[in-house]
Amino acid sequence: MPTDAETADLLARGEIAVQGRMPWSSNATFLVEVRRAAASVHAVYKPGRGERPLWDFPPGLYRREIAAYILSEALGWGLVPLTVPRDGPLGEGSVQLFIPADFEQHYFTLHEKPEHHDALRRICAFDLLANSTDRKSGHCLLAPDGRVYAVDNGLTFHAEPKLRTVIWEFGGEPIPGALLDDVRRLLDAGLPDELSALLSAPERKALLKRGRALLAERRFPTDRGGHRYPWPLV
Repeated sequence: MPTDAETADLLARGEIAVQGRMPWSSNATFLVEVRRAAASVHAVYKPGRGERPLWDFPPGLYRREIAAYILSEALGWGLVPLTVPRDGPLGEGSVQLFIPADFEQHYFTLHEKPEHHDALRRICAFDLLANSTDRKSGHCLLAPDGRVYAVDNGLTFHAEPKLRTVIWEFGGEPIPGALLDDVRRLLDAGLPDELSALLSAPERKALLKRGRALLAERRFPTDRGGHRYPWPLV
């Protein structure tokens, strides 16, 4: 396996060979192999031209996949697999490092094990910041090294409140201080230029507002209305 820097360069510049379409995806999503010289990795390719039009999100959901990765890295949380913009076989899109996860595991099974709770709290805080609109249980992946990743982040960063997630078990709990410190550091430094370039002015303003709300409230929200769940749940 290449190093992180080598993997980033490989994903950005390697030759993309489509292996097949990923099942159960609402938009065109492909498993690909990216090769360069003697190195190769598997990745998930989401071309913009394969997106179904949505009434409440503009075209280019793949850009939000990239924005989610940049936000996760800016926070230092490492939740989103390495994701880069690419002009692939089906046009411009995102290419994300494939995680060979245990696909029998998902949020509901992971939550049964306390050793995963800190990682799941981090994903919960991330979704509050990113305004995740489709955090299904199956979007939480357990990697072979024990890390928990958050994938399928295309429906994020809307300027209007649209949170829909399966992660409500932490509602009412204090948000861990270390997570709040990371959010505060991000707000003090300002959004990275790479992230700002992917979002509209209202979306950038709303992201900063959500960050300030997290620091002010200091607790995970509860779903009092019972309507903020995506469908299907897994």
